Amino acid sequence: MACFTRRCVAASLAFFALAAQADEGKPLNFGVINQRSVALTAQSWNPILAYVGRKAGATLHLKMGKTAPETTAMTERGEHAFAYTNHMFTPERDKIGYKVILRMSGAPIHGAIVVREDSPARSLKDLKGAAVAFPSRDAFVGYWLPMDQLIKGGVEVQEVFAGNQEGAMSQLQFGKVAAAAVNKKLLEKYAQREDFRFRAIWISDPYLDIPVMAHPSMPAKLVEAVREAFIGMHKDPEGRKALQASADALESKQLWSFVRAEDGDYDNYRRFYRNAAVKGD
Repeated sequence: MACFTRRCVAASLAFFALAAQADEGKPLNFGVINQRSVALTAQSWNPILAYVGRKAGATLHLKMGKTAPETTAMTERGEHAFAYTNHMFTPERDKIGYKVILRMSGAPIHGAIVVREDSPARSLKDLKGAAVAFPSRDAFVGYWLPMDQLIKGGVEVQEVFAGNQEGAMSQLQFGKVAAAAVNKKLLEKYAQREDFRFRAIWISDPYLDIPVMAHPSMPAKLVEAVREAFIGMHKDPEGRKALQASADALESKQLWSFVRAEDGDYDNYRRFYRNAAVKGD
């Protein structure tokens, strides 16, 4: 599909730069959307990227901005050879050509609008005019899904952007907002770690968990090597050590694992964006 916007032109120029980096064996940037702080994201992802890079014969370098929009802008510009993101399925971003290669195993993700356990709010209508925390305007389950529901329900709220998922949860935890719109799976882990009690007043339909995507300039052989390294790491003692280091950073008892995924598995994201009441790019 032809693409002539400034975003796609920049991505087209980056295509050749990334391809050259791969051919020359130079470090390749790996983007991770901002669900947690940059420091915590680095602690949890660097052991995994070091392992996958060794197995795949490449050096993977974590590169992200301070906020989700900054990181997504990097991906849009083609600065990421690989990216852990579900922000690239909007009609315009889809033209850039990133393709799904794998995802985390486990249950699907849901968007959720939640309040503190002691909140009097029992339905979305109770939030009319209230301050609601969102990770960013780019967040799929943390903004697009809940905001679409609020708009269709005629509930206007004061939007407060926290920069990442845990930032939105923290805003709610400490009473700075009346509600937060977040990734339900991530919230449950946060609540367990922080001993935070909440109540969900709306939960979205399920969507597959965030995928790892490859830039279209990446050689097919390298893409497959990265995919196989991710998928097989939980069966490899060295890989399990990397996953355990990641879990320790997150104070989680459960180790991540990854499974193969295909681009078409995420077509429901694309359908949602085409029909959403939310106005985006």
